[in-house]
Formats: sequence, structure tokens, C-alpha cells
Amino acid sequence: MNNDTVTVVSGLIIAAGILGLIVPILPGLALTLLGVLVWAGSHGGTTAWVIFGICVVIAAVGYVLQYRLPNRRLKTAGVPGWSRLAGVVTAAVGFFVVPVVGLFLGFVLGVYVAEQLRLRNPAAAWTSTKAAVRAVLHSVGIELAAACLVAATWVVGLIVT
Repeated sequence: MNNDTVTVVSGLIIAAGILGLIVPILPGLALTLLGVLVWAGSHGGTTAWVIFGICVVIAAVGYVLQYRLPNRRLKTAGVPGWSRLAGVVTAAVGFFVVPVVGLFLGFVLGVYVAEQLRLRNPAAAWTSTKAAVRAVLHSVGIELAAACLVAATWVVGLIVT
């Protein structure tokens, strides 16, 4: 393949990664990084590999922040790990029962039921559930920001090379 074709393919992989974050089916940040890797491997040269290295650092920081910041908020809100795990398990089940939408519904239902069992108070369970949903949205936002930053860095690499 020539460089123009590889650039288009890389751009499509990066776009699929960003879309995969908006519609959580694909591993978005990993795909955006893969797109830059395909481009750097094909394009070669020091500049392309430096751009890829910068993108790896951005992705690594994004992955760390994606888990650290929302988990800190959940601990502050008093949502235990058991409730988060219940949300993740029911989200996975929900994804297969009602494709895509079931992921969100399952998570909310799982956290709410776990918190209701723990707290025995519907209002408090709902407050915890809202905190968990905010944390998940925050996590997705961090990953999306990192993926967009990787894509922007790749564009800079296109311009520079």
C-alpha cells in the first residue's frame, strides 16, 4: 500500500475508535492508538515514531486518569466496590438482552439494586446510583478526550511529515 492509502486507513481506524467510545462497542482509545501505529509503521521515519510515542503517553495518561478520578469520586460518595461490580455484571447481561441500550440500563439497574439491598432506602440508593452514573460518564469523557488528543496529535504528525 502507498502512504496515502495507509493514511486513509489509519484515519478510518482512528475515527472508528472515537465512534467506539461514543457507542461503547469497540475499545476506542486502543483503536485510535492502533491507527497511529499503522500510520507510523507505514510512514516510517523518526518524526512518525515520535508522534506515535507521544500518542502512547497520552493514551497511558488517559487510561490512568480514566480509572483513578471516577473511583476517587465513588469512594467519596460512599459507593462500595460491590455495587460497582453489580453494575458492571448487569451491564454486560443487559448488553446482550437489549443490545447497546441494555448496557446503560443494566448498569443503572445493577447499581440501584445493590445499593437498595445495602442501604434499604430508595432515595439513598438512587443518590448512590446517580453518583455511579456520573462517574461512568466522567470515565468515558476522559477516555474520549484522550482519544481526541491522540487523533489531534496524529493530524499534527500528518502536517509535519
